[in-house]
Amino acid sequence: MPELPEVETIKRVLEPQLKGLTITKVTVNRPEVTAYPAADEFCRLLTGQRVSGMMRRGKFLYILLENGGRVILHLRMTGGLLFTPADFPQEKHTHIIFEMDDGRQLRFSDMRRFGRFWMLQNEEVDTYSGIAKLGIEPFDDELTTEYLILHLGKRKKAIKECLLDQSIIAGIGNIYSDEILFTAGIYPARPAGSLRQEEWERLARVIPERLTYFIEKNEITPEEYLETKGQDYRNTPFLQIYGHAGKTCPVCGSLLSRMVIGGRSSVYCPGCQKN
Repeated sequence: MPELPEVETIKRVLEPQLKGLTITKVTVNRPEVTAYPAADEFCRLLTGQRVSGMMRRGKFLYILLENGGRVILHLRMTGGLLFTPADFPQEKHTHIIFEMDDGRQLRFSDMRRFGRFWMLQNEEVDTYSGIAKLGIEPFDDELTTEYLILHLGKRKKAIKECLLDQSIIAGIGNIYSDEILFTAGIYPARPAGSLRQEEWERLARVIPERLTYFIEKNEITPEEYLETKGQDYRNTPFLQIYGHAGKTCPVCGSLLSRMVIGGRSSVYCPGCQKN
């Protein structure tokens, strides 16, 4: 599933290309992908609208319209967005096509069909997408040691599970929670309530630092993004421990271990992240 750094990368690649263009036609091949409103109304409301920009909130993307409306989308596990020439080969699982007035197309594909779109008109309250339930952004000034202790300091759940709670901090997923906890030197299965003051301080510092690092490492040109169909910009070469169970820790040389926490695979270093 794309996490915050990947979603931010998509936003940075697509926004300069889409801004100022007008949507001339919308084709929905899988009606269930448009969660609100129904597909016919979704297409009608968007046709003729001009794009004013894009935003990211957690793992959600916004396409902002000049009339004050906005399209909200969540890529979920396998969703992807490509901005292509009209004659560019279409992905097999392409579910929505936005035709633009410059002749190009914004295409949404999703093999597992879990991704969803919502279209809200000017000043319409979002009671549909779930964004209202999200916690703060990892880069907000509110993300302090005190905030983490207040919201997580008494929890019995593993700190790894707590970092995945989107109602506390928006955008962190399985990949970057592993990377954050490794850098902070915190054992992922530790009950959050057992963390010490200095560990909360490290987390408050490491969370934005790691996510900023991976956003920067994700940087890619629009041409490269299109050529690789939006798949090869991810941080695999820069991940220190995620997906590396059984390999050597880059810091201390211990063998990286794997465990399951809350149904999610977690990799950690027994040497750097002592229980």
